[in-house]
Amino acid sequence: MRDAQTGAAVEWLAAVAPDPLGCRRAWDDNPFRTLLLPAGTRWDVLLVPGRLGYPAFDALARRVERPGPVLADVGGTRVGFFVPPATGEHWVGTGVRCAGAGTWVVVPRPGHAADGTRWLVPPDGSGTLNEPSVLEDALHEAAAGLAAARGLRRTEA
Repeated sequence: MRDAQTGAAVEWLAAVAPDPLGCRRAWDDNPFRTLLLPAGTRWDVLLVPGRLGYPAFDALARRVERPGPVLADVGGTRVGFFVPPATGEHWVGTGVRCAGAGTWVVVPRPGHAADGTRWLVPPDGSGTLNEPSVLEDALHEAAAGLAAARGLRRTEA
């Protein structure tokens, strides 16, 4: 990530912190640390199990030139898509959770992995988020692909 873009991304993320200056300083002191940031003001995070989240990320990347911010845990168990605030209030899906107003999200500094969390797509500082309807289509495509693969395994057995 370019330095100017990283700086803009840090500013964008830090703006939601109770102490934005403290957030920026913490990342300046140690760019490999994670911070807890409140969801629900500028963004929510749709948390998807990795077995669905990674194929959905691939489908999303085929649909848009550059997806909005996407986090993943290093173990591959969860993928987090940054979406507009209040998106989770209307989202229904097995195993899908949404971090929205009143919740906190573990976030690494853009451009770095830290404490088991990494960016698949770091924020660019512009405020661009994942469009819920496009993400929903990508999740449906990923779920259909998983179901088809499961069906193939059953017929081969």
